[in-house]
Amino acid sequence: MTYSPDGLRSGSTSVANAAAAPYPVVIVDAEGRVVELNDSATALFPAAHAGRPLPSPEWLTTAQRTPGATTVTGTVGERFFSARPSSLPGGGAAWWLVDETAYRSALKELEGERERTRFLSEASSALLSSLNLDRCMEVTARLAAEYLADAAVVIAPTTARKLPMVMCDRQGRLTRATVSSEPEAVPGLAEALQGFPPVPSRWIDPATAPDWLVPEHFGEVGSLVITPLPGHGVPAGALILFRRAQKAAFSESEEAFAGLFAARAGAAMSAARLYAEQNTVSDILMRALLPPALQQVEGVEFAGGYRPSVDTDRIGGDFYDVHPPGEDSADTFAVLGDVAGKGLEAAVLTGKIRNTLHALLPMADDHGRMLRLLNNAMRNSHSTRFATLVLVSASREDRDVVLRLTSAGHPPPLIVRGDGTVEEADTGGSLVGVLPTVSSRTARVRLTPGESCLLYTDGVTEAKGGPMGDAMFGEQRLKRALAECAGLPASAVVERVQMLADEWIGEGVHDDIAVLAITAPRGAHLSAVDGTTRGRYTA
Repeated sequence: MTYSPDGLRSGSTSVANAAAAPYPVVIVDAEGRVVELNDSATALFPAAHAGRPLPSPEWLTTAQRTPGATTVTGTVGERFFSARPSSLPGGGAAWWLVDETAYRSALKELEGERERTRFLSEASSALLSSLNLDRCMEVTARLAAEYLADAAVVIAPTTARKLPMVMCDRQGRLTRATVSSEPEAVPGLAEALQGFPPVPSRWIDPATAPDWLVPEHFGEVGSLVITPLPGHGVPAGALILFRRAQKAAFSESEEAFAGLFAARAGAAMSAARLYAEQNTVSDILMRALLPPALQQVEGVEFAGGYRPSVDTDRIGGDFYDVHPPGEDSADTFAVLGDVAGKGLEAAVLTGKIRNTLHALLPMADDHGRMLRLLNNAMRNSHSTRFATLVLVSASREDRDVVLRLTSAGHPPPLIVRGDGTVEEADTGGSLVGVLPTVSSRTARVRLTPGESCLLYTDGVTEAKGGPMGDAMFGEQRLKRALAECAGLPASAVVERVQMLADEWIGEGVHDDIAVLAITAPRGAHLSAVDGTTRGRYTA
């Protein structure tokens, strides 16, 4: 049978029940003298004797002398008890003691686990708030020093001889340095940097920690933990925790918890490193796909402008290039094109087309042949996209600029004459990348000083906007804008067209936009000094 204080009734039966209770019961009279102790209480209070007041513990004796006392708690030796009185006839009481040591210990462990879980959650949020590796190292060192140790050091692997290192003490002071010594000098550090399981701290002599590893003014190291920072496939670094000599050494549970924190920190650092590497690769590739900076080439003015369909992007499917004369061609070669589609996938094909045309520059005198070879290359690739192009060969004849223009499925270039007249170049042809054969027609145009030729993609004319937001910019509006650009330099023509298109679009959706202006500058021809070379030109 099981007994409990709630089931105790007044009378002699209570005393009998108390004697058989599985936990300590002390029966006292109205004056507080011990009347009876069951076997469990006798073992718990060996100094207690019948007829005398209970000598200890103080928290229980005080409760016995307090009228109307209810449940009280306290320690007996190293154990924790709760005591609850049940009234007996004559003013006495039976004190039932319940050992709550295991219960209190479980509560303490549960609260500690909740604190650790809360810390890991906050740490994960702090670590994932940045994709900067230096920032992740600083956050890791600061959190470890604040919650896990008296000081912390984070070391990250690198291909360089010196490894980056971040130190932090309990006051939050951060110090950046590099590991110039060999990591093998510290037991367990080289293994941690390679991602091996941590060496137990009890195997590491704190006295072996070199001065460069210990934060300045830290004092004597009592114990240290070295744990790896696991990453995504490759180690992210190592975490070193320090505790002063005056404090207890790291326990096994503390080392295990440090490993849980290190797993989250390593994942964040690894993600930051991967992002940095991908960003570097993207920047390198992006530079090869960005439109080139244009200037005057061999006495011909070139200016270009580009706006991707998504303002946050830097590249897209529209492009232009200008190549100065080479050994195989005396003309400056320029191209403006539009690849079907938008974004990165279109930009990749754009890069392939630009590279192919660059390889075909020795054939730049024959636009038709260049287009046929480009068409074959595109049809033999895995891409299913097509492109439209305008090829231009420009040369200077005295003060004029002579252009050969060849369109491949692209809107014909517009010629802005000195009197403001706008003409379409008489060129046309089929797009490239789809048909087995391509056809093209080349136009020859002469520009006198101050006259310009504008190449543009359909992102300009098909841009929707205006007062109602649904009208296209259109060719006529573009021609009227160009008529006002008579006599302007190439850069001003581009700026004018871009400004009007941007105003028309407003906040609306638009395609990629690219424009390329070629202008015969208002300048003089300077003869060569030796009288035999081609000479040079100035605007």
